[in-house]
Amino acid sequence: MSEEKGVSRLGLSISALFALALLLYIPIWMDEEPGTEEREGVDALSPAYQATNLTTTFYDENGNRNHQVFATSMEHYDQLGFVLFEQPEYTVYLDQESSSWQVTAKEGTLYNNNLIQLESDVVIKSLGDENFVNTITTDFIEINLDTKKMVSDQPVVIRGAPYVINSNGFTGDLQTQQYELIDHVQTIYSPGN
Repeated sequence: MSEEKGVSRLGLSISALFALALLLYIPIWMDEEPGTEEREGVDALSPAYQATNLTTTFYDENGNRNHQVFATSMEHYDQLGFVLFEQPEYTVYLDQESSSWQVTAKEGTLYNNNLIQLESDVVIKSLGDENFVNTITTDFIEINLDTKKMVSDQPVVIRGAPYVINSNGFTGDLQTQQYELIDHVQTIYSPGN
């Protein structure tokens, strides 16, 4: 019987040590994965950096100015691949300085693929005197900063020297100054103005 008690005590001691080790390491195993995932999710939702009253100029591969942005505040979300702007002011430079455009809005989002979406009180203004279009206003527009093409599915007002065009959406190319109305509403032509 003493042999059975010895084996039994040895088995109980080993089982107790195993249970104790298991109890000590379970909290560590349980916390590692969810804590890491939660931190990654929180990090993705937090901006990598923030700036106020920022002006940034971007250049093409030949060293020519491509576009410039000013914003009252900017938040860069590196993991999500975009930058948020408040009160953005974009200047899009074309081959000739006189055919450049300035774009303003209340809010803007610049994606890593050089696609910018502007919302609320969007105004696109020609910086040259000889352009067919002087201003374009809408509440939403998307501009590809590489191709200089833009699109909007919202009501748009296009103003030139002798006319005003109202449309429910349009596509356009700042480089070629070709525009296509998606749903033309009205054109008012006043040659005397």
